[in-house]
Amino acid sequence: MTLTLASVVRALRRLGLAGAALAAPSLAEVPAATPPPMPADLVSGPAAADPVTAPVPAYAPLKPDPAVGQPQPWGIDLLDQVTPVGRQALAMVHGLLNPVMIGISLLVCALLVWTVVRYRERANPVPAKFSHNFRLEVTWTTIPALILLVIAVPSFRLLAAQYSPPKADLVVKVTGYQWYWGYEYPDYGGVSFDAVMVDRAEAARRGAPYLLETDNRLVVPAGKTVKLLVTAADVIHSWAVPAFWVKMDAVPGRVNETWFKVDRPGVYYGQCSELCGTKHGFMPIAVEVVPEQQFLAWMRAKQAEQGIPPSGPGIAAAGLAAGTTPGA
Repeated sequence: MTLTLASVVRALRRLGLAGAALAAPSLAEVPAATPPPMPADLVSGPAAADPVTAPVPAYAPLKPDPAVGQPQPWGIDLLDQVTPVGRQALAMVHGLLNPVMIGISLLVCALLVWTVVRYRERANPVPAKFSHNFRLEVTWTTIPALILLVIAVPSFRLLAAQYSPPKADLVVKVTGYQWYWGYEYPDYGGVSFDAVMVDRAEAARRGAPYLLETDNRLVVPAGKTVKLLVTAADVIHSWAVPAFWVKMDAVPGRVNETWFKVDRPGVYYGQCSELCGTKHGFMPIAVEVVPEQQFLAWMRAKQAEQGIPPSGPGIAAAGLAAGTTPGA
């Protein structure tokens, strides 16, 4: 009896095996699996420029974290630092300045107690007549000079880090007014807005601290070097965010520069730190640090809102073409 392929297939079907055997394609016929898109906060570098593998998420304002970037009730220490310069400065404060101050304070207190006890009238009825001690004077001049020299070395390193920034990824112009802040993004077609303090009800609705929240936040991308060009339109102000270790005077007719780089997304608060008039205490600073793709979405929405054509680093690469307005 001659067996044909058709008869073999019919026999296998009867046994219920042919469906699985014939339906299984070869490895060459199996299409490659399409990986899921990476999360927006993990996309960086070349992958972020591909609109297929890196879809742009819609921008949504971050909710402030009470433990990050704002004052703490009964707090006595500096805020946790989120910039390289801030971490360097905080290490200097905790590792050098505080021990020196505590040591000097304890030494002065001990000397004061010893002097009161040792040279009180009952223990020392006949006071000494000398008025100079060359050895003591040399000692109390030399030791403070050496302490200042020890402090100077890391201080100079910190100053160099503050005023020798790396190449900027983003430039923002900051202008102080009586009594609010104005921001402008020159690299993105001149997108600009003002930031005014919100009232108590609006701050509560946002879950933000009253007297620190603004109606518009300064939004910047995480992990990018941001250069600030700081000036003022009327009187001297000062742009200060403690968690960034940034404080720069805003002087009319002059442009001062400072910078920061924050890797941790979040909302960080500051205030004007130069007495500038009756409402000096009511011109807060709110900085929102978001993943780069969300920053681009926010920026494109601002450009569309202000009638500015899509432009700027990353806008075209992220697929934010004209006519699209991601986020709100």
